[in-house]
Amino acid sequence: MARHNREGRGLDQLGNLWRISYQPDWFRLLKLSRPVPGGRRSSRTLCRNPARTADAEPGRSVRTRITAADGSVDVAVSIEDRDQVVDHVIIGIRRKRGRKTELLRFAVHGGLPKRRL
Repeated sequence: MARHNREGRGLDQLGNLWRISYQPDWFRLLKLSRPVPGGRRSSRTLCRNPARTADAEPGRSVRTRITAADGSVDVAVSIEDRDQVVDHVIIGIRRKRGRKTELLRFAVHGGLPKRRL
């Protein structure tokens, strides 16, 4: 049986605070990628699940919520995964920053290993 979501948080490359709500028995980590001058991208891990293994089955859906502390982003994703085959989810968003729009890419990684008996 799936357990209630947990809360995590992290700072991005620019010092912005992000809050993450995640499933403790599926979620492994969340990475944020953004463009930088020169056409490259910068990636940073925002949050990791402190648990190394799952204590229970993750349930039939994958749920994650990502919010920016400044209120500029509030995204929730829920994917039905009855066979528990989802490994990661990519979320791309456009965020206005003054007169510019930046493309942020979040990679939600799951697949937390089951606890060995």
